[in-house]
Amino acid sequence: MKEDRAQLKELIQNSDNIVFFGGAGVSTESGIPDFRSVDGLYNQEYDYPPETILSHSFFQRKPQEFYRFYKNKMICLSAKPNNAHKALARLEQLGKLKAVITQNIDGLHQMAGSKNVLELHGSVHRNYCQRCKKLYDADFILSAKEIPTCECGGRIKPDVVLYEEGLDQHIISEAVRYINQAQVLIIGGTSLNVYPAAGLIDYYKKDKLVLINKDATPMDQRANLLISGKIGEVLSEFT
Repeated sequence: MKEDRAQLKELIQNSDNIVFFGGAGVSTESGIPDFRSVDGLYNQEYDYPPETILSHSFFQRKPQEFYRFYKNKMICLSAKPNNAHKALARLEQLGKLKAVITQNIDGLHQMAGSKNVLELHGSVHRNYCQRCKKLYDADFILSAKEIPTCECGGRIKPDVVLYEEGLDQHIISEAVRYINQAQVLIIGGTSLNVYPAAGLIDYYKKDKLVLINKDATPMDQRANLLISGKIGEVLSEFT
């Protein structure tokens, strides 16, 4: 264990082109539940499964039920950045970290101070009218009764990627570019089971792939350095 962390420390010290790719495990330390953990959303009882509620077609058909779930379970404005978010922001400030690529929609990386954050699945902090495109923040969504509606009468949609929707191609292209050019790629807090996001690591062709996770992933054997542990605890040792 000590040897693994010493190796990670050396990689960080000797690199000025690090890219971080993270998932729900980065934010669970801030109290935000993921989908697949023991206490996650998939293990709670609802009238519909979360993956059904969080689909484009369900949003179109049953917006009131969508928003009841979305406001209760997907928006957590009381959450604060944890040690992982703070460590990554410090690495960026030191000129070592070039980009954070995240599957999370909570905005905690930006709250911690990270500037170059590529949000693969969007953000709860951005919401737009489907008719006139006016933007609204998360507070507006939370305070709205039932279905959030624009002053023009249009329905407001969160700027998050729902099931059945494609990822933003510009963000995907930027993520591919950063991963391809990275000297060190650190992956943390993700099961690497969610595609197409997980497939992005195929664009990393060098030999400094670091995987930090509490549980095993399908990509463990591809890692050049594999560390088992909480991402916040591990990264905070080196920043």
